Amino acid sequence: MASLAGVSTATVSRVVNDRPGVSDAVRDRVVDALRQLEWEPSGMRGNPRRRTVGLLVPELTNPIFPAFAQGIESRLGRSGMTTILCTSSPDGVGERVHVEAVADIGVAAAVFVAGTHADTEADHGVYDELRERGVAVIVVNGRAPGLEHLPAVTTDDVEAGRLATEHLLRLGHRRIGLAAGQLRYMAASQRQVGWAAASGAAGVHADELVVEEAYTISGGRRAGDVLLDRGVTGIVAASDVIALGVGQAVRARGLRVPEDVSVVGYDDSMLIPHTDPPLTTVRQPVDKLCRAIARLCVQAAEGTQLSTTELAFHPELIARGSTGPAPA
Repeated sequence: MASLAGVSTATVSRVVNDRPGVSDAVRDRVVDALRQLEWEPSGMRGNPRRRTVGLLVPELTNPIFPAFAQGIESRLGRSGMTTILCTSSPDGVGERVHVEAVADIGVAAAVFVAGTHADTEADHGVYDELRERGVAVIVVNGRAPGLEHLPAVTTDDVEAGRLATEHLLRLGHRRIGLAAGQLRYMAASQRQVGWAAASGAAGVHADELVVEEAYTISGGRRAGDVLLDRGVTGIVAASDVIALGVGQAVRARGLRVPEDVSVVGYDDSMLIPHTDPPLTTVRQPVDKLCRAIARLCVQAAEGTQLSTTELAFHPELIARGSTGPAPA
């Protein structure tokens, strides 16, 4: 709806709640958008169960997040529901600002994909504030301790770390590094558990082969440099984006993927099969996750009490050209 009016969700919130700071022309555009969506601004505050969902993702540059957004929005659309999409990247509008905006609008549910709910060091008070205002909170891919009262949908990250590591072990690799992302996030720490379990079972566990870095290409390159210095022949990356950076680090040293170093990513977003070489990765079952998320949102709109049991879905290893036998 904000995109229909060409404004931010915060501006929509100000119009809906008749707050100052909005020009007449912008206010008219927002009201027209509300009417197109069959919303009546004067009645919004009195209807806490609107068929509208706030969807918050960290960014849109990583292709996995647009995949979630499209999957959730399309399924909710089939159920006659509207999605308000917000991004909360560190250099943009923060998560709390978006939360206040969607709460003021009066959405039925707020869905957080890889948000601060997965950060074990973050303040999670905002989620309870939302619930106190009658908004159902659904968290996706990671639920920090203390948030067990929130409905959660996730990929089994322990299994993801195990699948990637066991694949490299089968190819003969014994020095397997983990470009882990930031371990304060639940998904990263759970994948480390899977990596450690698989490498430990094979008798090749080594804690010095875990490197924390940002979920960026440059972070992947830095992690790759450290792990290559430590003599790895295979690297498990916490995301496809990190894996791309790892590949850059390998090639910068005149080495080849996979002849010298094998690389496994995580996500399997749309463009990953077209890398050179095509990236072996652990696929998130995005379609299944989005279906489960949409079902919870519809239940919230209908006033149904949501189950707080975490719904965990199995990932799938997709073997492609970036992994091969360990070098002699």
